[in-house]
Amino acid sequence: MSVVCVVGTQWGDEGKGKIVDLLADRADYVVRFQGGDNAGHSVVNDLGDFGLHLVPEGIFRENVINVLGPGTVINPDALLKEIDELQAEVPSLDFEAGLRIAERAHVIMPYHVALDGALETSRGAMVQGSTRRGIGPVYSDKAARSGVRIGDLLDSDYLRGYLPHIVEANNHLLESVYGLEPVDFDALIEKCREWGEALRPYVVDTFPMIQGALAADKNVLLVGQLGIMRDLDWGHYPYVTSSTPTAAGACVSLGIAPNQMGAVIGVVKAFTSSVGEGPFPTEQNNEIGDTLRTKGQEFGGDARWKRRCGWLDLVAVKHAVAINGPAGLALTKIDMLDGFDPVMFGKAYELNGTTFDTVPDTRILQAVEPVYDSVAGWDDDTGGVQIWDDLPANARRYVERVEEITGVPVSIVGTGRHRDHAIIRNLPEGW
Repeated sequence: MSVVCVVGTQWGDEGKGKIVDLLADRADYVVRFQGGDNAGHSVVNDLGDFGLHLVPEGIFRENVINVLGPGTVINPDALLKEIDELQAEVPSLDFEAGLRIAERAHVIMPYHVALDGALETSRGAMVQGSTRRGIGPVYSDKAARSGVRIGDLLDSDYLRGYLPHIVEANNHLLESVYGLEPVDFDALIEKCREWGEALRPYVVDTFPMIQGALAADKNVLLVGQLGIMRDLDWGHYPYVTSSTPTAAGACVSLGIAPNQMGAVIGVVKAFTSSVGEGPFPTEQNNEIGDTLRTKGQEFGGDARWKRRCGWLDLVAVKHAVAINGPAGLALTKIDMLDGFDPVMFGKAYELNGTTFDTVPDTRILQAVEPVYDSVAGWDDDTGGVQIWDDLPANARRYVERVEEITGVPVSIVGTGRHRDHAIIRNLPEGW
């Protein structure tokens, strides 16, 4: 394997958790390279049904080191709660042996969460669908060189000298702009001390660890959060996240040279879903969308947001393919298309007589109409199928059309939520 990077090719919610859990049996390290607890990765295996927000999926495999990399942003309360909940469900999980946190990862502070909610509320009709978990503000502070990093939590004396002007500036925004209560400095310092003590067993300098793993030819599995349409530069801005969930983003975040990157796998859901605001050309605000949502249990995270659902948008997937260069695709949830006839997919966009086969800027994307193609549907139950030839002929044709239009082989076909409900085919060398 050496280095394999798993990325989302749509709006997020593609099923990356399942694919990483499946591939983690080949890995020595599973490394999350960006994002925070603002999205969930669903994992269903013999140990249970889990919704992970920060802890990497390799935690369920023995002898796998799970890493939250320098590009991640971490709410310590959320992480510690997730660890406690997982430990309660599966007492055999060994977090001290299996979890590492980069000292360079940034901390989501209480003022980040407060500002995120206040800013989203202030947008009125222009809301962006923020999860209000502090993700945007913490990345803003990181870029403004006013952030707090995980390693800083281990040194209260350092924070007492570093934090005053940062807290003062954020309190000014909370009080003067949004009319909210300020953060108490001494209470915050004490909270940071408590976080530091709780997280100390996991905190490391990940650079020599990852470089050592590469030098020893260990198998390193990288995983991003969300998908290409949420990328800060290449997604439908401003309805995006504040980091880059691309394979190139993994290199930057983790300190891995591009020539050390091995195979990239792009995860594609067999239809499309989106949480929050922004353009969604193939959305189905009708019985089709309702059926996909209900069958697919398409509800977002702890908030149980209804995901917007629609047909597969292969323009977005081709966009992701061009930017990430995957050697193969993992097509998930094909079983959710059982019973539809025909099965539609978007292959281009149109606007005022102009056809787009790439994703245009947001102001254009919000006005386009999808150009659809289709294959005949199937009535057979594909749930749990593990052999390619056992798929109905029309389901195989659907997979083949995805390959034809994207130019990338489908190496994994997901046929259910459990990690074992998958067809493995055409795996690139090194997987």
